[in-house]
Order: sequence, then C-alpha cells, then structure tokens
Amino acid sequence: MSSPTESTATCRVLEAPHPTSLDAPDAWAYLGIAQVEAEVTTEAHGYDDLADEARDVLAGMNSQRYTTKQRVVAVRADAPETPRPQDVLGHLAVALPTSSNTHLGELSVKVRPAHRRQGIGSALWETGEKILVDAGRTALFTDTQHGTEPPPGPGALEARTGAGRVPADAPGPRFVAGKGYALEQVERHSVLPLPVDPALLDRLRAGALEAAGPDYRTLVWEDDVPPDRREQVGTLFTRMSTDAPVGDIDFREDPWDAQRVGVWVDELLGKGHGLLMTVTEHVPTGTLAAFSVFAYPKDRTAFAFQEDTLVLREHRGHRLGMLVKVVNLDELAVRRPATERIHTWNAEENDHMLAINIDLGFTPAGGYAGWQKRVGA
Repeated sequence: MSSPTESTATCRVLEAPHPTSLDAPDAWAYLGIAQVEAEVTTEAHGYDDLADEARDVLAGMNSQRYTTKQRVVAVRADAPETPRPQDVLGHLAVALPTSSNTHLGELSVKVRPAHRRQGIGSALWETGEKILVDAGRTALFTDTQHGTEPPPGPGALEARTGAGRVPADAPGPRFVAGKGYALEQVERHSVLPLPVDPALLDRLRAGALEAAGPDYRTLVWEDDVPPDRREQVGTLFTRMSTDAPVGDIDFREDPWDAQRVGVWVDELLGKGHGLLMTVTEHVPTGTLAAFSVFAYPKDRTAFAFQEDTLVLREHRGHRLGMLVKVVNLDELAVRRPATERIHTWNAEENDHMLAINIDLGFTPAGGYAGWQKRVGA
C-alpha cells in the first residue's frame, strides 16, 4: 500500500506511524487521532462515548488478518518534524477487506471542527480514494454520524431505502455528497437508560421463555467464547453479513470461522474492552440459534454498546431475539452494575428489531448513515 505524503498551505498529509505502544515517541499520531475523534463525536452527540480512543486505534491497526488497514493524518503545516498530538488537524482511516468483499473499500475522514473548510478534509479524502482505487476496489463506502434525525422536508436527505434521514446541511452529508457518494441507508442510533424497570424485564422475559419453550436454553459467556463453540458463533457472525438489511450497499457474505472468532476476541481484549455474549442453544440439535453481544471499555463503566443480535432464520418465531437481549441485560446488571446507558444501531427498515428495542425502552438518539460510490467497475 502506498505511503501518502502531501503538503498544502494549511497542512501536511502523512501516513501515521505505527507505534509499539502509546508511550512510544511515535504514538503522537494515534493520540492526535483520538483527540479529533473526541471533538467530532462530542460536536455531534454532546458526549464522547462513541469516539475511538488511542488504544482502539492501536489495537485495530495491530489486527490486520482479515482487513488491511491504513491510518493517515493531516498535521499543521508548521508542525515540528515530530508532530505533537495537538498538531493533528484531521485523520483518514482506510480499510480493505482481504478475506472476502475484495471489491469493497472503506474510508472515513474526520477533521477538527475549528479547522474545517480549509481543504484538510479534501486532501485526506483524495488520499483515501486513491489508495482504494489503486487497490482495485470498485465499491467505496463511508459513513457519517448524527445526533438527531430531522423530520421530512427540504432540510432532510432521505436514504435510498426510503427509511431514515440525515440533515442535508450538516458538514458530513454536505461534504460526502459533494464527493459523489449516495446515501444508501440510515441506521437509527438508540440509547437505553439503565437500570431497566425490573417489572418490565420480568414481563418480557416471561413472554420470551414461554414462546421459546423447553427446546431452547440460554448460555452466557464473558470476555471469551469457549473454543468448542467458536465455529457455531462464527456461523452466527457469517449470517449477520447476509441476513441483516444493508439496502443497496454492496456488502456481500463475510465468512467467519472459529479462528476468526478468536481473533475478534483478542482484538477486543487488546483494546481494554470486555464482552458479554448470550446465546440460545436449540437443545435437540445442539445448534446455536441466536446470539446477542455487549462490548464496553472496561475502565469506562458508564456505557456499553449493544453489538450484533441475530436469530437464525430457521429458528425465528420463538421470540429468541427478545430472550437473548433480556438475559444479556440481566447479566450486565449483575456483572457491570455501574453501567448507565447502552448504545445500539439498527437499520431504519428493520422493523422487527426496532420493535424489540422499543419494547425494552430504547429511545432514538440520532443516526448512522451509510454512503456508497461506484468506480471503475
């Protein structure tokens, strides 16, 4: 992969050095990326729960087995030869899947709010697109994040799915649309305040257990997946790539196996994160039929992320989605009682999963927008 170096009147565009640790002298770029992330997400949401920390960047870049990744930074034009974290004005993240979806390339650009409209974002964007196109990628994907969803009307841009909107005049949509990307899908960002009313959970749990019946039982794992279950968990992750709605975004099947599940666990733990997974097993066959995952930074107890939840198609109709979510909430309350809120995302057209989350008490908190551009096919 190329090593970008470019200068403009306001910045120098450099490949971020990859340090051995965040205490190393060349960790300035990852520390600066974390500062940019915190500023941008706080601007959008009013808090930095969703911002990548420097340790997330380091662990992510250490993990290149299934995706080739590159980080690029824009630093002040007058920054010293070894810049400081505060000299990082913006950053670019590039991802090229290598085990599947080799037609796809992903890029994300973020610039400190005080330094926008100075050509920094465009310099990073051009660098990212060149990396992806030079690698032969023909479907380019990016995202924008928003703290509110506007009502229908001239101030809103609607996704091509027909469900979900973003503010048309916000910096992200304005910039990305200007680069030729189409708004394909919007996911609703929802937040669940904790604790959930115990009476509500009791009612939902009882209904889900009755619908599931004796053929299904739940299992709970913390910070690992048992080796003898990893292959089946890999099947659940694979089905997430084919069964979850993605609109017209050209995401294709992304196979997981036991080894990849282990790599995923190692990367989470390497970030200083924990995981809590509830699965349902179909007792007559021993098949894992559903799962739901929480992930969270272990040293920031106020929040957690509701990650993937899936019920295999052949096991739907037994309220297993509600069951794994309620049991995971039960376990989170016991194992991490200081958690105050849970963030999650669901496609706006995914009525069934949105209904489950609404029943649990999740409320809308903005959106995550997926954008795509086709090139050189």
